[in-house]
Amino acid sequence: MLTRLAVLLTLLLASVPAAAQHMETPLADSALEQRARDISRELRCLVCQNQSIEDSNAPLAADLRRIVRERLAAGDSDRAVRDYLVARYGDWVLLMPRFNLQNLLLWLGPALLLAGGALIILLLYRRQRGRRPVVAPLSEAEQARLAALLAEDGRANGPPGGRQP
Repeated sequence: MLTRLAVLLTLLLASVPAAAQHMETPLADSALEQRARDISRELRCLVCQNQSIEDSNAPLAADLRRIVRERLAAGDSDRAVRDYLVARYGDWVLLMPRFNLQNLLLWLGPALLLAGGALIILLLYRRQRGRRPVVAPLSEAEQARLAALLAEDGRANGPPGGRQP
């Protein structure tokens, strides 16, 4: 009986943080609320690093969700809300950075590394393919010695099949 009560109490206490995740008052207009949620999924929690403010429990994420809702309720467009938060917190607040000159290396870096690696592999392959071992021809003395060895080996082993001529 006591263990059941302890398990029930533990489960009850464990569910409290999950229930307290989003205590913000949703917007009255469901379309506006959906826009707020969509924008919140695109913004990074500055405390959690790689989590959207929609998924974060951090107090700063709650403040950012509140700001998004306030700006949308004031009539700002989605872009204006994002621009406001970028102006306030920098490009880091965006989970998907914008494509601009400052982020060019971030966007093109992986493709450039892949192309550079492929180019290096191609050059190394061509270089190895061009290096064929050069075999010097046998001198007359070496050819005579080889012929003698082959003739001697032929007498010792005999012809194939074990028959002697």
